[in-house]
Amino acid sequence: MNPSEMINEDDQRLLLHLARHAIQTTVQKGRRLPVVESLSPLLREKRGVFVTLWEEELRGCIGFPYPVKPLAEAVQEAAVSAALQDPRFPPVRMEELPRIELEISALTVPKSIEPSQVQVGVHGLIASRGNRSGLLLPQVAMEYQWDAQTFLEQTCVKAGLEPDAWRGKINLYAFEAQVFSEADMKKKQNGSLK
Repeated sequence: MNPSEMINEDDQRLLLHLARHAIQTTVQKGRRLPVVESLSPLLREKRGVFVTLWEEELRGCIGFPYPVKPLAEAVQEAAVSAALQDPRFPPVRMEELPRIELEISALTVPKSIEPSQVQVGVHGLIASRGNRSGLLLPQVAMEYQWDAQTFLEQTCVKAGLEPDAWRGKINLYAFEAQVFSEADMKKKQNGSLK
């Protein structure tokens, strides 16, 4: 990832706060927050982003793979969508919020890639053909300890394609992600208190 695209720790904390506050406000009051205006230039840039919710296990994950909204706004929208609209899970309830940890993945712009260029631990992937498309974040391959071929296969499966579709005519894109979470921030804070 290009150093100019890296989000500093203060902005990471702000984005995590905006995401949590957006979820709380929407779950409690049924309305979304306006975007904060006094943001660093990087947070006003259009970026792809995913917000993942964890409650020991995956509890929701939704985002924007392409840079269609300013980062701070995209984080708020993705957080609310992950909490309330991920079709794999029921909507988050207010009493769950204290147990949920947030993780944000700020993405680089997806670029066309050949299967032989895929690097596990560096790339996230998007596979598409026709009206089918599937995306897996870079950390998914690491979590499951996949090799590049398995990562390609699983991305095709996510798109609703046959596992070996990556060997044929599909559109394959790679992106990188800067991943940070509330758990990371707590570790840093606790580490600084020692």
